[in-house]
Amino acid sequence: MSDSKTNGRNRPVAVFDSGLGGLTVTRALASLLPRENIIYFGDTARVPYGTKSERTIRRYAVEDVNFVLRFEPKLIVVACNTVSAIAMDHLRQTFRVPLIGVVEPGARAAVSATRRKRVGIIGTEATIASGAYQRAIRDLDSGIEILALSTPLLVPITEEGRDCNDVVVKAALKGYLAPLKDAGGDALVLGCTHYPLLKDALKNEMGDDVTVVDSAEETATEVRRFLDEKDMLCETPSFPQYRFFVSDSSQRFLSIGRRFFGADLVNVREISPDEFFFAK
Repeated sequence: MSDSKTNGRNRPVAVFDSGLGGLTVTRALASLLPRENIIYFGDTARVPYGTKSERTIRRYAVEDVNFVLRFEPKLIVVACNTVSAIAMDHLRQTFRVPLIGVVEPGARAAVSATRRKRVGIIGTEATIASGAYQRAIRDLDSGIEILALSTPLLVPITEEGRDCNDVVVKAALKGYLAPLKDAGGDALVLGCTHYPLLKDALKNEMGDDVTVVDSAEETATEVRRFLDEKDMLCETPSFPQYRFFVSDSSQRFLSIGRRFFGADLVNVREISPDEFFFAK
């Protein structure tokens, strides 16, 4: 095997998000691909993206990709549902590096899971309004009935650290999910990377007949499939290196991010505006 091939395999997988929600994707990647080196960037200075215009979201996304490109990744995971929903085509036209978003893997899993052909999607206002999940599902099966629900309160609820038995969590889910329960949906796509932290509560609210589709896990599976097909899986038998970068407030990232990543975050660095905006 050539050195260049080996070095290519050892290059990191980069993940970026508007904040810390993408840590659930990183957690899934670390679990499924324990040998891979991972670079994570959270644009905590400009979170949330979901309330921004499409033009602004595309600009932020390009700047995020430019930053992680300095680490020469073999693949970039767009862990932000808003960017995946709005800017993936733009990013793929702009950059040559392989890019995988969270929308398409989640849509495929939902189509496979539904038996009644009734699928629910929950996400931020921008993700739902973009129609990206709806289009991705209909492209796979035009006969599926889709109920897309904007559930904005779930992001601050997860960041506050409320557990699945909290009365506020239960009340929010009961109100948000009532239309899907009434419609008889049997698959629910988590269209935000914060939502896996509420998976148990979502399952309890929806019942055993409903499959909860975790886009973070489905994205990790897609990354493994892609790297395997391209013969790019890291085979170095050593502990992988995880490096985390944020554009603001690294202390908050540390204190909250542990719940999302499932372990203590080490090797976290807050970058300066010059490092970020002039990254090429």
